[in-house]
Amino acid sequence: MVVDVAFYTLVHQPRRLKLPAQPIPRYASIEDITRCLFDERLNEYYFRQVAQASYYPGARVLLEMVRKQGLRLALGFSLSFVRQAELWEPALLDLFRALVAEEGVELVGSDPYHSLHCLLDLPAFALRMNWMADELERLFGKRPTVTDSTEMCMSASIYDALDAAGFRGAFIDSDPRIMQWRSSNYLYRYSDEQDNPFEIKSPARARRSAKSAERDRQGPPYTSETLNDDCLVLLPRHRELSADVGQRFSNNAWAGYPLYADAYARWIAQAAGDFVLLNWDFESFGERHAHASGIFEFMQALPDELEQHGVSLRTPSELINRYAEERTYHLPLPVHPPTWSEMLGLESSSSYGPQRELFQLLRDIYNLARLTENSDLFELAIWLAQSDNFRLLQGAGSQLATAVTPQEWWRLGPTEMLREQKQVYLNVLCALEPYLPARILRQARRKPAPTKPARRKPAVEKTKTATAVRQK
Repeated sequence: MVVDVAFYTLVHQPRRLKLPAQPIPRYASIEDITRCLFDERLNEYYFRQVAQASYYPGARVLLEMVRKQGLRLALGFSLSFVRQAELWEPALLDLFRALVAEEGVELVGSDPYHSLHCLLDLPAFALRMNWMADELERLFGKRPTVTDSTEMCMSASIYDALDAAGFRGAFIDSDPRIMQWRSSNYLYRYSDEQDNPFEIKSPARARRSAKSAERDRQGPPYTSETLNDDCLVLLPRHRELSADVGQRFSNNAWAGYPLYADAYARWIAQAAGDFVLLNWDFESFGERHAHASGIFEFMQALPDELEQHGVSLRTPSELINRYAEERTYHLPLPVHPPTWSEMLGLESSSSYGPQRELFQLLRDIYNLARLTENSDLFELAIWLAQSDNFRLLQGAGSQLATAVTPQEWWRLGPTEMLREQKQVYLNVLCALEPYLPARILRQARRKPAPTKPARRKPAVEKTKTATAVRQK
């Protein structure tokens, strides 16, 4: 039986594309390109809708539980959410700041835009995750030491990138293709570091720019002072128990419906292992499961029920402190993260569906943005790498696709919607070309040298000449 449980919830809102695709004029400014790509009116509408249904009431309930019931939990934010909150609901951001400031709340770092950056460019991804930690520390006054990649995807190389970024722990989805026969209720490590009998020289350090905007700069994202003494610890989430609340809670066709706090606490206590890590999207509270479902009352009753079953609430860092030294097991990791590799068709070169085609376009955009050496265009490419854009391609009937697709897009129909999304990426490719340094230099050379305008005689001289002619 487990004696510890950790709650983790992520707050994220995507930056939605403008569909149908808007044509981008040749030589458009970066501001005009951005306006053609993103539907900020639609983003504001959905942000405010979710804020009223979920973010405000959910944050207030959790804050009250932390202060009155001693709730301990981990809270993560995408910077995509933060940027929108700063624009449209600054009071909401202040409420979340108050929640994060509580001692029982651990701030978790996540991929800044909930993107597929880790599948595109690992060195830049590691640097960007380090930058994300700086940004969250600036915004909330706490620096995250545990992190979450998009959809908790994990591979051997992603593990090494997060380790290089200086994080102490990372969440991982307990996918059977990764865990195999292993339980999700223990700590794991991929690295099996030992004393090396061969002398290996320290890697050469590239000079790092002082400008924080250069997030794709060369060089490791760590220093000797920030590098952890121990390698990254993996905390697997419990898939089934997480889905019971995150997905099935209000499903009256589910065998466990209605779910009460005492039954859920008993299920947690009966699990075998050291701990249970539960993960829910924040939108589960009030948006996916409406107020009338009893989701808030369920959460308020849960801490007391857990205490009666002998289960203590912990933060992820507290789990690492308690179990890392005692027992941490080796976990072999795959070369490709199974979930995203399967979804994007990366497992086999013979599969060429919409996901694979759009992902190849994204790679082209990303690499072309790097070639422009323009940090604003590089930022734009990462916005286009948001995983939400690829969720649409899972099929019109899938639950996830329906959840992330605005109602305004469905009038296009599934086939036309995918075609328009592809056109957005094609338009961006063409819009980036004029920003390539080689083209800019050649354009400057082709401009003719400015000619000096003919000197004009003063008006006084013209008047004198006309007078002289008349006198003659």
